[in-house]
Amino acid sequence: MRDGSGVQHNPKDKQAMDARLARIEGQVRAVRRMIAEDRDCESVALQLAAARKALDRTFYAMVSCLIREKPPAGVAARRAYAHRIAEILARFG
Repeated sequence: MRDGSGVQHNPKDKQAMDARLARIEGQVRAVRRMIAEDRDCESVALQLAAARKALDRTFYAMVSCLIREKPPAGVAARRAYAHRIAEILARFG
């Protein structure tokens, strides 16, 4: 993965993220299948909740990646960087 600063991320981390997303993709396919099969609403809701939780964990892993990146040089730049991360968490977290 590359971010706006051109940072290359660890291939092992990329592989783990891809595996996570593949599992989530499978969960979403299962939900679609359950709906097509007229499964009960509770079962569908439980599967949706599991997929949502997995997406949330993946989102926080990506935000963690942002935090672990090398911060920019200078106090003002670091504050702006921290503010950007805080905005992402407030908006999407």
